[in-house]
Amino acid sequence: MYEGIFVIDAEKVPQHIDIDFVEGPEAGNRCEGLFELDGDRFTICLGLAGSSRPQTFATAPGSGHALEKLIRVEHARPPGVDGGTPPTQAPAPAPAADPGVFDGPLTETLEKLQGEWSPLELVTSGKSLEAGYLPFGSRTHAGIETKVVFGGQTMLHAKVRVHEGSAPLQIDYLNLLGRGNGSISLGLFRWERDEAVFCMAEPGAPRPSDFSCGKGSGRTFSRWKRKG
Repeated sequence: MYEGIFVIDAEKVPQHIDIDFVEGPEAGNRCEGLFELDGDRFTICLGLAGSSRPQTFATAPGSGHALEKLIRVEHARPPGVDGGTPPTQAPAPAPAADPGVFDGPLTETLEKLQGEWSPLELVTSGKSLEAGYLPFGSRTHAGIETKVVFGGQTMLHAKVRVHEGSAPLQIDYLNLLGRGNGSISLGLFRWERDEAVFCMAEPGAPRPSDFSCGKGSGRTFSRWKRKG
């Protein structure tokens, strides 16, 4: 589920659209793109978070651009959809970090996490990702860095630090993507047999005390199994 506020500039050729996301995986990020509305046919080409505005209605591998061609099938607003709600106050600034503190050797847990993983479950602020979308996701650990990608879009890119010996294990991310670049996310980690389980707070929020991920918590809970 993505919720955001958009602004259009219909005087541009082609017309411009900017989306500021307020809920979901891209909350706090902006996408800039192009759109064209012809009756009930809607074409949109967006630069994904961290990418530039497309210049044409086209996409290519590695471009960071997403092209959609849609046709309206119902004029009524879908049930339960009431649009995005902007935050009532500016969020507390996320703490900056010295990247150097994340550049230590691989710990036992990071060694075990190396390689590619497939998602078994993903919950953001109490909202579970539909099972049908899980096969399009992946998580890769390479050295001290991790990336989470869904449908070709990088949702997380961070340096990882594990506090070995804590119970449960404490884990920190130094975010390297988008507006959160340079901020820290604090979380917990555990093994469930061979599954890797994470519960992360949003940047600037206190570390979770447990693995709960209720509505409005701002937390992300995820379970992963090794690919292959």
